[in-house]
Amino acid sequence: MSTTVVRITAALPGVLLAVSGVGWLTDPATAAEGLGMPLLDGIGRSTQIGDFGAFFLSGAGMAFIGAWTAQPAWLLAPALLLGSAACMRVFAFLAHGAPFATMFVAIELVMTGILMTSALLLSRAGRLSKS
Repeated sequence: MSTTVVRITAALPGVLLAVSGVGWLTDPATAAEGLGMPLLDGIGRSTQIGDFGAFFLSGAGMAFIGAWTAQPAWLLAPALLLGSAACMRVFAFLAHGAPFATMFVAIELVMTGILMTSALLLSRAGRLSKS
């Protein structure tokens, strides 16, 4: 598989993360609703917009940097964020009685897989080019 295809594929989760992040900036009520929660009031609103906006925009930025520079480490960082989010959702289900968020867990795991596979392929391509 060509490095260009891998880099484009690696950027796809970044696009989804960026769209969500921009939603938290421009229309937080709709962004919150899309994640199955109301937009909170008071300091809770600040926390929601700040934390979710940072999560999505930082993840997007790291995915884009990794795709642009073909540096695998940049792709592993958003993979860690997304994989951790999926694990925490499962934990919320198992330990705290939250409904199992099948769709969200699946999306997070697919994006984690894309980022990790892209990182692996870019790492291999980098090692081959040095040989």
